[in-house]
Formats: sequence, C-alpha cells, structure tokens
Amino acid sequence: MLPLAETVLLVGYSILVLLFQGIPLYFAARMPHWTGPDGPAPPGPRPRVSVVVPARNEEADLPGCLDGLLGQTYPDLEILVVDGGSTDGTREVARSRAPRVELLEEPPLPPGWVGKSWACWTGSQRSRAEYVLFTDADVRCAPEAVRTAVEAAERDRADLVTFATRVEMEGFWERTVLPFYIQMVLTYLRAPRVNSPRSRAAMANGQFLLVRRAAYLATGGHAAVRDRILEDVALAQRFRAAGRTMRIAWTPELAATRMYRDRHEMFEGLVKVSAGVRFSAARQLGFAVGLVALYWLPLLVLPVGLLTGSLAVAVAGAVLYGALFGKHVVLTRAARGSAAYGLLFPVAVGYYVRLVLVALARGVRGRPVEWKGRPYRFESRGGDNS
Repeated sequence: MLPLAETVLLVGYSILVLLFQGIPLYFAARMPHWTGPDGPAPPGPRPRVSVVVPARNEEADLPGCLDGLLGQTYPDLEILVVDGGSTDGTREVARSRAPRVELLEEPPLPPGWVGKSWACWTGSQRSRAEYVLFTDADVRCAPEAVRTAVEAAERDRADLVTFATRVEMEGFWERTVLPFYIQMVLTYLRAPRVNSPRSRAAMANGQFLLVRRAAYLATGGHAAVRDRILEDVALAQRFRAAGRTMRIAWTPELAATRMYRDRHEMFEGLVKVSAGVRFSAARQLGFAVGLVALYWLPLLVLPVGLLTGSLAVAVAGAVLYGALFGKHVVLTRAARGSAAYGLLFPVAVGYYVRLVLVALARGVRGRPVEWKGRPYRFESRGGDNS
C-alpha cells in the first residue's frame, strides 16, 4: 500500500489533470459554429471587399483557391493575387483567371519583414474597398463564405472577423498530430473568448481574416507586425489593444485547407508556430514540461495504483484513462478526424514534445526556421534567448 501522503498527492494530481482536460472541451463548446448567412441577402448595394491572396510557389493549391473565390455569391468582390517571386506556374494560374483576378508583383522583400506580411501589406495598399479579406492560397471557400463574414461584421459592428477553417488531414502523421494541434490552439489562445469585449484574449486565423480597412490601417496593419512569424495573432492583439470588436467562429462548411503538403513541411510549420510571436526559451521549456506532466505522466497513475494495491490511486488512474482518451476522441471527431486517431494522442504528444525541443534548440543557437524558401530567425522576448 502507498503511504497516505503519496496517495493524497497522486489523487490530488489526478484531479488537477482532470480539471485541465475540461478546458478545451469547454472552449470547444463555446465556439460559435457558422454554416452560412442567417437569411436572404439584404437589399441594396453591399460594401466592396478586396480579397488579398499571398502566393509564393502555390501552383498546386492556387487554382482551387481562386475557383472558390470566383464562385462566391457576394456581389462586389475584387481578387488580388500578390506573387512573391514564385519560380513555378503561380503567375500563370492567376493570369488565366483575368480579368476577374488581378495579379500583383510583390516588390523585393524589405529587411525585417516576414514574407507573408509583406505580401498582405502590398495587397492592402492596392485596395480601396471597405473590407479586406486576407486568405491563404491553400484555402478553398464555399460560395457563401465571404457573404457570411461580411454580414457578421456588419451585424456585430466587428472590425475583424476570422474563420476557424476545417483542416484536411491525409496520412498517418497529419491525422494523428493535427487534431492535437487544433486542441492546443483552442486552449492556449482561448479562441472563443475573442468574441467577448471584456476579454483580453486575442487571436485570428490568417487562413481567412476579414478586416474593416479603416480599422486595419488605424492599427498599423501588417506593417506594424512586419517581423512577426505569427502575424495573424499579433495583428489581433493590436486590434484588441485598440478596443476593436472581433469575431471568430468554427466554419467547417464554409472554408477548408490542407495546411501542409507532407510530413517534413508539417514539422517545420509547427516548429514555426510553437515558437510563437516572440521566442522565449523559458516558455518553450515550460511548454515541453507541461506536455509531459499533463498528458504522459497521468497515464502512469493507474499502473502505480495497481502495482501498489492502492484502490484510491487505481480508481483515479482509471478515471484519468477514460477522461484522456475519451476527450481526445471527442475533439478529434469535432475536428472532422477519425476517432481511432484520437486514441493515439500519446504519439501526438511525443511528436509535439520533440518539435518544441527542436524549436528551443534552434532559438537558443540562433538558427532560423525556413518557410517558403525564406529563413526567419526567432526573436527573443524581452531579450531572453537563453
């Protein structure tokens, strides 16, 4: 039998882990789910929308993106593709859809700018529309997507409306890892709290991000977050600091994306994301420790209870097993994944621990992350790079 002190410690630890597991379920339940417009289109002219699509070597994905945008039911739409020095057929894809699609050649990337922010800023400067929609080249929109976003902005007087798109997953590693990634984004950034004006939570999804152009320019736009790897989150933080109204919703029927083309691209992309808006070695290390403490170590409580003959610890461990595996199955299914992959969450945790430690090592050594053929160095938070 375990001594009373160790029993109390393990049972108390189990309760804390259980409470933590409820957080993403709570946030998932609170996230609005938009499937389309609320009703018939309002009469009269609609505000003009400029769609800005940053594109660098997007020959494979851009056709589906542009065809989805060209099929929108929203009446007043211009589509601007900003080419960032592509070496494939990206320009030809855009030109083939002229005159409804306009191709802009991105000027040379200035020092201190992340490529995507430079492309978005370039496109926004060309626009004179009331709204600007930034969307990635790998996003495919349903016909009612733009109308839904604009009507939400008009209804709620929101200066920023962003979609949580459906992530398409192919292959073992995407299906195992990406539902866990979605869960962490939901938890860490407190996504549904963005909709509350009383909350300090701020996030946006650069895959589909509609802004009122006047508010965007007033807060500095992408020029103000030019060096940020997670420019969408940084932009939302500026909107929040300025007291602007923001809206986010889960929109699997309105927009979908395949975030990464292969396992290597997924790993590099998630390393980039894990380092956050500003690199902090202490935060990265704490993140790795938290993953182990909240997802791996709880799986040892049941074996410890059984081996020591402690009924209380064994019961706590059994409850943890049910909660952990059950929660990941539920959230994987909510992300439109297969329930079987939810059972593999310990593998996803291991994958994430590795990439967090890789990001930590690169940040400490000053090694850059490469994305779209361009290297970006992690920048320290508060000068802490050790």
